[in-house]
Amino acid sequence: MSAPARDAVPLPWAGRADHHCFGCAPAPANPRGLALTFEQTGDRLGTAFVLDHHYESYPGVVHGGILGLICDETMGNLVVMRLGFPALTTSMRTRYLGVVAVGRRYRCVAEATEATGGTNGLITARAEVLDEHGAPVATATAHYQPHQHAVEA
Repeated sequence: MSAPARDAVPLPWAGRADHHCFGCAPAPANPRGLALTFEQTGDRLGTAFVLDHHYESYPGVVHGGILGLICDETMGNLVVMRLGFPALTTSMRTRYLGVVAVGRRYRCVAEATEATGGTNGLITARAEVLDEHGAPVATATAHYQPHQHAVEA
């Protein structure tokens, strides 16, 4: 589950009755979700999290798919905050560099690395999952397609 950010950045759909995102909706809106909160540092967006046994694969090890989801959520929200409207993931590559243990604190940090063709082209982003000592345990790169009508008001 998410460790609440001290200076959480409000997402564009915060407070909407239909906001049930598994990654970033608050617990009351999605009690089974991660309830990730984000903070911005310069051009980067980050989230801290500690996951329990509900998110494991092998005993005591967090499932890699959940880490991919956290990376995608962090990168995607960074892109949304830059554009002011949603961008849909078109591809993502995740590399696992170490074990992510249940019950330990980690941080995912994302940055947009390039834009191709302006707001009509793909945006590339990169994320790292860091352990409590700042060592990377997973990395991801993804492409996002801006889509102004993905979320209707």
